[in-house]
Amino acid sequence: MQRETQAIAIEDVWKSYDGGVTFAIRHITLKVASREFLALIGTSGSGKTTLLKCINRLIEPTRGTVAVDGAEVRTVDPVQLRRRIGYVFQGVGLFPHLTVAENIGVTLRLLHWSKDAIAARVAELLDLVRLPRELATRFPETLSGGQSQRTGLARALAARPKIMLMDEPFAAVDPITRDALSRDYRAVHDSLGLTTVMVTHDVLEAVLLADRIAVIEEGELVACAPTPEMLAHPAPDSVRALMEMPRRRAERVQALTAGGAP
Repeated sequence: MQRETQAIAIEDVWKSYDGGVTFAIRHITLKVASREFLALIGTSGSGKTTLLKCINRLIEPTRGTVAVDGAEVRTVDPVQLRRRIGYVFQGVGLFPHLTVAENIGVTLRLLHWSKDAIAARVAELLDLVRLPRELATRFPETLSGGQSQRTGLARALAARPKIMLMDEPFAAVDPITRDALSRDYRAVHDSLGLTTVMVTHDVLEAVLLADRIAVIEEGELVACAPTPEMLAHPAPDSVRALMEMPRRRAERVQALTAGGAP
């Protein structure tokens, strides 16, 4: 797969929350190409979310550098930086007192778009994320989990970012909705030419969605490769165990279907 220029460059990044006694992440170097879909996987507490938040300065690295589109993020106003990067997370975080349309248009109002321009963009985004336009006047408490996630995705896409950061974006919904959401998002990623970095605990989700997979263990990057290569030649042993999980589950399902023991 032909790659374009680097959208994100992470160089020797470390992060400590206790003044340097312990580190949540250590000497991580990672580059993400423009239009690439990268999945970050690893166990809980391995440092995936810390690394993700370093990209848009929700967290400041203790040492090392992060560059977005060639500019080191510490030289960019954090508010302006975050308006250029979409962010979707598990809890969605919709404003309960705002309608769906108002939630989607929050950033656009901060950017001083006109009412007509915001309304047109909201309608466009509702179509893009496969939400009926009649939901625009509804409040978050009336939405299903999948509708809430789609609204959060539309809000993250509102200002036309080229980079999307996603932290367990589909984890809080049922498996059928999760499958539909993930497939629809990959289609959006491709159609808009986005660069996506997604944190997930679901190895199968990473395998099915991502162009490349990075594995973080105890704060360190231990493997990173295109998805087919990661499946064919996983290393070290801990990564092999992760990558074999989807295959083991498929074999168990096949055994059950054949009437054997799981």
